[in-house]
Amino acid sequence: MFKSSLLMDLIRGMKYLHNHDIAHGRLKSRNCVVDGRFVLKVTDYGYNDILIAQGIDNDHEKPEELLWTAPELLRSSSRRRKGTFAGDVYSFAIIVQEVISRSAPFCSLDMPPKEIISKVKEPPPLCRPVVSLDEAPLDVIQVMKQGWSEEPDKRPSFEEIFKQFKNITKGKKTNIIDSMLRMLEQYSSNLEDLIRERTEELEVERQKTDNLVAQMLPRSVAQALKTGKPVKPEHFNEVTLYFSDIVGFTTISALSDPIEVVDLLNDLYTCFDAIIGLHDVYKVETIGDAYMVASGVPNRNGKRHAAEMANMSLDILHCIGTFKMRHMPELRVRIRIGLHSGPVVAGVVGLTMPRYCLFGDTVNTASRMESTGLPYRIHINQSTVDVLNSLKMGYKIQSRGMTELKGKGIENTYWLVGREDFDKPLPIPPDTQGGSNHGIGLDEIPPDRRQKFLERQKKMG
Repeated sequence: MFKSSLLMDLIRGMKYLHNHDIAHGRLKSRNCVVDGRFVLKVTDYGYNDILIAQGIDNDHEKPEELLWTAPELLRSSSRRRKGTFAGDVYSFAIIVQEVISRSAPFCSLDMPPKEIISKVKEPPPLCRPVVSLDEAPLDVIQVMKQGWSEEPDKRPSFEEIFKQFKNITKGKKTNIIDSMLRMLEQYSSNLEDLIRERTEELEVERQKTDNLVAQMLPRSVAQALKTGKPVKPEHFNEVTLYFSDIVGFTTISALSDPIEVVDLLNDLYTCFDAIIGLHDVYKVETIGDAYMVASGVPNRNGKRHAAEMANMSLDILHCIGTFKMRHMPELRVRIRIGLHSGPVVAGVVGLTMPRYCLFGDTVNTASRMESTGLPYRIHINQSTVDVLNSLKMGYKIQSRGMTELKGKGIENTYWLVGREDFDKPLPIPPDTQGGSNHGIGLDEIPPDRRQKFLERQKKMG
């Protein structure tokens, strides 16, 4: 683009001179100057007229000054003083070679200027610069070779050269500044599109990050932490908590490889996570095989917290009834579920990996409800029963009787066994068909893993 712009300016300048019947006579790259706007301008035209008017002889010019001079002018000093249109075209062709190869005239010949001038002046053989076809478009090289033709009549005029160059550039503006401005405009437009595209990508990534943080912390808490605001502990008058545990998880872990345990928990909790997304609940945390969920915190929902938790527990119990381990599909996975309603205090603990934690006696009691429960059973306390009964949504509750809760004494507890409009099948609790309440019986262990279990028990004493 730079080369094309400079040559086009030179062609326009020489076309203007020839149209005004002025032959330059001394055209060479040394009198082509470039201004601050990168526009090429032709100088020294009319210089020969001054020399002729002053009677100054210029026959003794140095050979390096004559490299741009046409052969017919080298042979006649009188014609060289006046200059010719065809001679200017030859000089232009030599300048084209300089621009294309970005080197001095006849540089490829590796001869002194005096010898070059002698060969140009007295052919054969014809002496011209050598230009590789790879250095410029073929059309430009053809114009250049036509311009330095040995016969002046076969050289094109600058009017013809101008038309040929317009065809080569396909009519595009070739001024460097115009091209730079056009490039800047295009770059600015592309930059706006790029910024818009990057902003959209950033927004997508930000939403992903926000969603990920929202899964780890409540949205209100996450927003406060992002803005640097302190998160004050908050008291909730009444919430319902859910705890669940896998029966015989220690035995299952002993019978499984570490990766199999990870796959088991991942499959199980992925199933649970899908269920809790259908209810107004908040997953507090998982520790090993323990799963803790709350309703009514961090978003208060009136008395609905007990119903949301009861509905979620029934859905989870239905899900666990059909769940199978990948590595031991014949061994059924049983869980104990415990619910309790009461007041809690919630707050963020820690600066590194901050956790949203619940504190209070309600948390301890809910944990005890789970640990004293039975497999495939939803164990609930009197406080949760009272809230469910007040909602009058048709929950089916059976009395378990007096149950000792560690650290709490003996209390009357209940089983949640269904809801009037809940028609999903639930697994049969093993306490009605035999089996262990807090472990896995030897006869339940798959034969191929039973020996491994017995050897482990023998080592433990």
